[in-house]
Amino acid sequence: MLTVEKLNQYYGGSHILRDVSFEMRQGACTTLLGRNGVGKSTLLKCLMGVLPVKSGSVRLGGKDITGLPPHARARHGIAYVPQGREIFPRLTVEENLLMGMATKRGSAAKQVAAEIYEMFPVLKDMLKRRGGDLSGGQQQQLAIGRALAMQPKVLILDEPTEGIQPSIIKDIERVIRTLAQRGDMAILLVEQYYDFAESLADHYLVMSRGQIVKQGAGSEMQAQNVRSFVAL
Repeated sequence: MLTVEKLNQYYGGSHILRDVSFEMRQGACTTLLGRNGVGKSTLLKCLMGVLPVKSGSVRLGGKDITGLPPHARARHGIAYVPQGREIFPRLTVEENLLMGMATKRGSAAKQVAAEIYEMFPVLKDMLKRRGGDLSGGQQQQLAIGRALAMQPKVLILDEPTEGIQPSIIKDIERVIRTLAQRGDMAILLVEQYYDFAESLADHYLVMSRGQIVKQGAGSEMQAQNVRSFVAL
């Protein structure tokens, strides 16, 4: 579904990403783990086209998208839930969700799919409330719902558990598992909460100093001592 080959990126003279290569499969959740400062956020910016890559390629369904800007990647089906959520605080919940459908045209851009409200019932209850008035956990559900509103082929989630209460973490875990099992989407989950990542991982990647230093099946994470690479 999404193939990354030998990505390299620099900040000034610092080599931030070093020949990063991996593949995300449709119908699977790939978890990317690593301590702060190892290059995870830079990698996501490169995948979304926010940062141009120095060398390497990103392919979606066999199509080279390495040179495409962020809005074009969104049209091709890549949705991103950033760290810190970045919802529109002055827009209502409904307006935020509709913003997630900006890549669609005509009537398809005017009606939020019912499944969004089935996954996150609180959003339906708060449709007319401003996004900035929601709790942190509710804002995270809104950010994920906004990304899902575009019906993506690839969903990228950057630390969705950060600052979230345990009950909502369970809800988010349930939704991610449901989306992966549905089989029509590839999911990249960037996390430092090891137990959450392990519970969802079909495949795992570990970054250290800008490189992928470990990868494998999620069922092998404990045997490979992946926890030692993650801030606890």
